[in-house]
Amino acid sequence: MTRFTAGLLASACAVATLAATPPQEPASQAYRSVANLVSVFTTVTDESGRLVTDLRRDDFEVRDNGRVQPLTVFSNDLQPFTAVVMLDFSGSMADHFDIVRNGALAFVRALLPEDRVRIGTFSNQISIRPDTFTGDRDALTAVLTGPPPELGPSPVWGAIDRSISALLPAEGRRVVLIFSDGHNNPRRGQSMSTPDDLIRRARYNEMMIYAIGFWDEGVVGGAPTIIFPPQQPMGLPFPWGTIGKSKPPPRKGSSPASKGEPPDPALREMADATAGGYFELGRRNDLGVTFARVAEELHRQYWLGFAPAKLDGKTHRLEVKVKRPGVKVRSRASYVAK
Repeated sequence: MTRFTAGLLASACAVATLAATPPQEPASQAYRSVANLVSVFTTVTDESGRLVTDLRRDDFEVRDNGRVQPLTVFSNDLQPFTAVVMLDFSGSMADHFDIVRNGALAFVRALLPEDRVRIGTFSNQISIRPDTFTGDRDALTAVLTGPPPELGPSPVWGAIDRSISALLPAEGRRVVLIFSDGHNNPRRGQSMSTPDDLIRRARYNEMMIYAIGFWDEGVVGGAPTIIFPPQQPMGLPFPWGTIGKSKPPPRKGSSPASKGEPPDPALREMADATAGGYFELGRRNDLGVTFARVAEELHRQYWLGFAPAKLDGKTHRLEVKVKRPGVKVRSRASYVAK
């Protein structure tokens, strides 16, 4: 049993005295609702983007539909995660395969022993390896250093959709990390998922999407541009309403947009909507630094948890505030009280 799983079980015991036991649900749902625990993983940064890691329980205020909730769980320990790292190996990225691979290797080197990861690639096919999530760095390195996949189209949205499906059986904090120029161009027969679909799936299953958008002629100096999504207002009938509002950028001719055009803004929108992070950079940036930053951010998130007052089956608005001035807070904006 990992420390993270033990913590979840202890939290379940504490919360059981505060809330009624809900109906039986599949094992894959246990983390979210069987313990009646609403977990809110929260990233806090200062005005320059550096992570703030020394906050205490009393520094946080969590509101459920506007009402302050007492925290039954608080932790600022290093937090393990389960992730699919999905890499763009389509034709538009052909000149940058080594950059992509080296960045992902930096992410693998930054993993904790309790992290669990699979590596995905997409072009002509969408592939996720190894067969199970693992913390074995050698096994993940072997996947990354093998022969590159065959060049082909760019099913960006289908790759994210496949990543979400791969994460469904996993427990704990689940993350999709995608690196791409963000221009969706699937071949005939590949997934026709939309950003709206992906936002809905990720939010319903309580997953975060982190995106690293690559722009060959964009950001070219110094550090990457790190864009921190704001906490989102809740005004839509989630999960039934249309959440995403992204539109693909104009296409030039019949070829997919790539060099000279920024990443599709839907990448950032998906990160915003799921409390993930969005990073944008160019070919002269150090991609390894960016991948390592994502791993550090995931490890350094605060784990806040509370018992909902009632399980009404409705979508509840979440707000997390920090009493310390000059900081930015990022966390999920809602949950379904099932």
